[in-house]
Amino acid sequence: MTASSASTTAPISATAPARPLASSRAAAHATRVAFFISGFAMAAWAPLVPFTKAQLSLHEATLGLLLLCMGAGSIVSMPLAGALSARWGCRRVLVASALLVCASLPLLALAPTAPWLGVALFLFGAGIGGLGCAGNIQAILVERASGRPMMSGFHGLFSLGGVAGAGGMIVLLGVLGTSLGQATAAVAAVVLALLALAAPHFLAGGGAQSGPAFARPTGVVLFIGTLCFILFLAEGAMLDWSAVFLTQVQGMPAERAGLGYAAFATAMTVGRLTGDRWVRRIGPQRTVLTGALLAAAGLGLATLAPTWPLALPGFALVGLGCSNIVPVLFSLAGRQHAMPESLAVPAIATMGYAGVLMGPALIGFVAHGTSLVAALLLLAGLLGAVAASARRLGTLD
Repeated sequence: MTASSASTTAPISATAPARPLASSRAAAHATRVAFFISGFAMAAWAPLVPFTKAQLSLHEATLGLLLLCMGAGSIVSMPLAGALSARWGCRRVLVASALLVCASLPLLALAPTAPWLGVALFLFGAGIGGLGCAGNIQAILVERASGRPMMSGFHGLFSLGGVAGAGGMIVLLGVLGTSLGQATAAVAAVVLALLALAAPHFLAGGGAQSGPAFARPTGVVLFIGTLCFILFLAEGAMLDWSAVFLTQVQGMPAERAGLGYAAFATAMTVGRLTGDRWVRRIGPQRTVLTGALLAAAGLGLATLAPTWPLALPGFALVGLGCSNIVPVLFSLAGRQHAMPESLAVPAIATMGYAGVLMGPALIGFVAHGTSLVAALLLLAGLLGAVAASARRLGTLD
């Protein structure tokens, strides 16, 4: 299978010259909607987990294995989404991925057995992975045509979608008392409505391109992917270990333990929504350098603070520092010439997602052999290594 296409619009090849997109403002708004949909749908699953666990009487180990199905679906779909975006254009891939998400959402609530839940999670993960990959490819093309930084803002809409999705499901399930099926149907309806508004402005063309549909990342693409792995590893650690750290090490009451991740996520959202201005002012290289240093310092503060009230600002600094690094890295994926972005973006996204999947387990493994404090300080050291690597990224600026 090749990634060639007869389409003549909006080239995806990294070596193709930039040119204005038709109705670039509408394409930019549509790209923001695509990122919002992805975050909205993905976050809607989180409040469902305890209900589904109880409904199917799942043990923790079984649930953990089932959750891997979602990751597997994403990892499988990302290279396919890149290849199909090159062949058929971002619009078809984004629409198909969003429809797959809408179809699988009710299955997550209505799955009668654990195997069917695994199938639903695989399909849901595939839809989310396709949205993320094709969305980032479209974002690169829209940003390139605009001639100014836009990627942080796009990723900020993903974060806003996450807040809206999780909050909406909490209201539907906890306040209004709707059933799981009704709640997921409502989420799917919102996604469909947003898709109907944005789909006409998704990029229709993929550009003529030859080469393999799948390629092993090498050179600068491998380097960028490694940095994404570390950043996503940090995000996964904040999601899965911040509450454990605050309760077990800092003595925070369990009912407040979610404040650590809330501080991280809020600061990341704010940082991304305001990030394009900073990237434009100081440049991609300094954005990575200062962001990674800030995140490393914040994690050091959170880990070594004597009391939990001092740790919370540290978690916020981690979110603020990390907020714009991944968007910058995806922008740089569109500037490198080692691989076309239809191959580079899924490769980098897959490496990043591997960090989300493997990060919590790696932190747990190190914590078991040493301590949770030592594991988080090791992660701070990795963020410091990202800062040290920023100089090499300057060659792509």
